[in-house]
Amino acid sequence: MPSLQILSIALLTVYVILIVGSSLLSKKSDSVEGYFLANRSLSFVALAITFIASWWGAGSAIETADHSYQNGISAFWIYGMPVLFSTGLLFVFARAIRKVGSITQPQLLEERYGKAPALMLSVLIFLFMTITAASQIVGIGIFFEKFLHINYKLSAIIGTAIVLLYSFFGGFKAVVRTDIIQFIFLLSASILVFGYAYYYSGGIPAIESIAETKELTHYFSFSYQLSNNMVYIITFGSAWMIQANVWQRISAARSPLDARKMIGLSFLVYIPLYLMVTFTGMLALGLFEELPQGGVISGIINNYMPPLLGALIFVGICSAIMSTMDSLINTGAMVLCVDIYKNKFRPKASQTQLLWMGKIGTLVVTLIALLIGLEIRSILKVSWLAADLLSTGAFVPLMLGFIWKRGTSFGAMSSMLFGSLFSLYNLAVALGAQLPLAWEIGTAKHVLVGMLGSALVYFIASFFSKAEPDKSASFIAKAALKK
Repeated sequence: MPSLQILSIALLTVYVILIVGSSLLSKKSDSVEGYFLANRSLSFVALAITFIASWWGAGSAIETADHSYQNGISAFWIYGMPVLFSTGLLFVFARAIRKVGSITQPQLLEERYGKAPALMLSVLIFLFMTITAASQIVGIGIFFEKFLHINYKLSAIIGTAIVLLYSFFGGFKAVVRTDIIQFIFLLSASILVFGYAYYYSGGIPAIESIAETKELTHYFSFSYQLSNNMVYIITFGSAWMIQANVWQRISAARSPLDARKMIGLSFLVYIPLYLMVTFTGMLALGLFEELPQGGVISGIINNYMPPLLGALIFVGICSAIMSTMDSLINTGAMVLCVDIYKNKFRPKASQTQLLWMGKIGTLVVTLIALLIGLEIRSILKVSWLAADLLSTGAFVPLMLGFIWKRGTSFGAMSSMLFGSLFSLYNLAVALGAQLPLAWEIGTAKHVLVGMLGSALVYFIASFFSKAEPDKSASFIAKAALKK
């Protein structure tokens, strides 16, 4: 095995020992709020870092660079623009979400609409978190396979086991602690990879010349394939805006003001981060005649960096993938523990029972995600499947519940059922079912039909069902967006 791979394994082993050891030796949570929200004791800066780390994962580190190598700067639309769109909307709603004070989204939805929509949302969130965690398992499996030359399935199992170890014992506080460490690692790694790519490629002028020679007239055009890229903004943007692990961080803030400050800081940081990854992929056009087999990032590390530095970068990329995976697993477990086990089956469960259920939930989410990740080896495909389900199934009733008093429980439930059935129908077609379809999967028409259909069902069902003025007025007053 080459020295780079040996050094990478050695450094990764040291890193894992430190991370897992930190979780095992830290003070254990004595309540479900401590396990999933760290008792709302964390600063907005710490939460901002873990928020950034939870979204800046495998897709950002690997997929964006590879897409930008092939399509130029317009690849920023795939992950960067949806994140900015989501974060911008969250900045508007952050204070309201924190003021409601719920531990989970379904608790919030139950307060607004009732038990049935809350249970439906619990199921949707569990599916979304589990499927999205699977996309990160795919990411780390591919990265280990290409970089360390280890079998994909073994790679996925090893990466998942590392995350499970520290997430199982430490809960949300361990996730935040490791996310901060992982963010520092990834930031350093990304800057170094960008620096090497810039130096050896000759910089932007050289890339412009190469693109012109290869007749890549779209390479520096943000509007290239705009209609296709809008699909990512609508689907990923609306799904990520209501992503439960992000709301978990907002709910964990000390105050509504801290929640907004956390989101605002994250928005400002995301812009240079995603641009840096995008330009790294574009600069690779001057380094490789064709996309490297292991991807742009792996190609730069293997071909242009000294072994020790390359190994450090490897650990940084791994930490980014794991930081996203751990937050998804923790939130999926929170839904199983609080919204399904406690609220539906054991409302009088003790804190000890809930803590153990939280740990069992962590194990369940991880194992299901691993099974999915072992079968579908596409980060973008798995992410799309998860985002489409949540955006059409939950976005409309969840967000309009903060501002439209006439929205009813029946309207919310009808909208969520429509969105879920719409997504599952499209999923069946995508998997090969011979069913009639008036649009192409993954197009702007597909997304607009789903989102607008969900909104239309919500409005019609609400208008034709009995109003709930007391419940809606009480919730909206408590959230008080403008105060």
